[in-house]
Order: sequence, then C-alpha cells, then structure tokens
Amino acid sequence: MNTKETLRKFEETVNGYIQELESFSLEQLLWKPAEDEWSLGQMHMHLILSAQFMQLRNAALCLAPNGDLTGSPTGKTKLGEALFKAGSFPPERVQVPPSPQYTPPQPDSKQQIVDGLRDTVRRMTEIEPMVAAAFDPAARALSEPGKDTAFELAQNTVAHPRLGGLNALEWFQLIEMHYRHHLLQKKRLVDAWRQAYA
Repeated sequence: MNTKETLRKFEETVNGYIQELESFSLEQLLWKPAEDEWSLGQMHMHLILSAQFMQLRNAALCLAPNGDLTGSPTGKTKLGEALFKAGSFPPERVQVPPSPQYTPPQPDSKQQIVDGLRDTVRRMTEIEPMVAAAFDPAARALSEPGKDTAFELAQNTVAHPRLGGLNALEWFQLIEMHYRHHLLQKKRLVDAWRQAYA
C-alpha cells in the first residue's frame, strides 16, 4: 500500500470515529467497565497521543537529515515482521497494567477528542509527501547514498518497544493500523456499556 492509500484509509477510519462520537454522551465516554480498563474516552486519547507524540514524531525523526539516530536498530522483531506482512495487528486484545506513563488521561470533552483526531489527520497529511518522497522508487533512483538523500533517509529507523527498528514509512503505516486495531476495543466498550445500561 502506498502512502496516499494509507492516508485515505486513515482518514476513512478517523471519519468513522468522529461520526460515531456524535452518538456518545460524555458520561459514556468516561465510563469504564472495570477499574483496570480504559474508557472509550481514554481509548480515543491513547490513539491521539500515541500518534502525535510517538508515531508521527518517530517518522519525522527518520526523515530528518542529520538526525541523531545512532544506536537505532535496523531490523524488526518477529512480531514487527508479522505485523507488517499482515498489514494489521492481530485481533487479540493487548492489556498493559495501569501506569502513570502509559494509561491515557480521561478527555475533558467530546470536542477535545474531535479536535485531536482532526489534528492527527492534518499532521498525517502534512508528513505524507515527505514519506512518499523518501520511499518513491523514482526519487530514490535519482539520489546517491550518503548525502541525506531519499535513499539515505529511507534507511533511518527508530526503535519501537515491541516491533523493533521501523523506518518512516513503517511508522506512518503503523498509525493507520493502530487506529484500525482499536475499532475492536471500541466495539467491546460500546457493547459493555449497552449491557450495563440496557
């Protein structure tokens, strides 16, 4: 899948999130099925914050000429290889123990979520041409290794804690896969709310 197609799919997924937000009350967005689980609002905040402060940041680091990427691994882990080969996360639920550095905050409002989602789309749209340029075969054919060219920038990686060293294109694609993966959690939380308040 090329960068334009990844961006199109991402916009489609985000538009679905935003449309469905209209039907949720703030009470529903803040409700948690259990103390150690996230609310719908926290799930949305997780998507926004991880895209903006980890995934997009790391894609930009990979694309930065003279970026300090010393010590960054070049290869992906087995999980990373499998994820990118499949083009999506496995449908299993990932649970991480609650912690101040990982548990996302509750949103202040529904508008905060909508604004954050729209801002993520804007930032994806801004970086897409740069990712495309670094990985476009025609642009790479014209560049020479060793001069901060598309060829060299495409080699840069930043480590993901579970997936290994990812390049700018992989970080970009990961955002779309991550948003799509959390549709399963959204459905589970909506179903749990309906069961609790039926």
